[in-house]
Amino acid sequence: FARYGLAMECVKSGDDATAENHFSQLVAEHPEYVPTYFHYGQLLARIGKIDQARRVLSSGIVTAQKAGDSHARDEMQAALDDLR
Repeated sequence: FARYGLAMECVKSGDDATAENHFSQLVAEHPEYVPTYFHYGQLLARIGKIDQARRVLSSGIVTAQKAGDSHARDEMQAALDDLR
């Protein structure tokens, strides 16, 4: 997805607000796209939005489980555990 690429470039360049906007739109428009949740959760945690990061990662775990992506599920579970 182009929006995912834009979000990742914004993260790399330090434009957290724009990255957050892109990730939020991507989750709303393509909730089945598993990679979004991990990176979105990481961004939210880094900028201090811990409760929101927990919600995003929890949703991502469910989405990854439904998609049969155990690697992504485990990555997000570890990230979520680190926030507790």
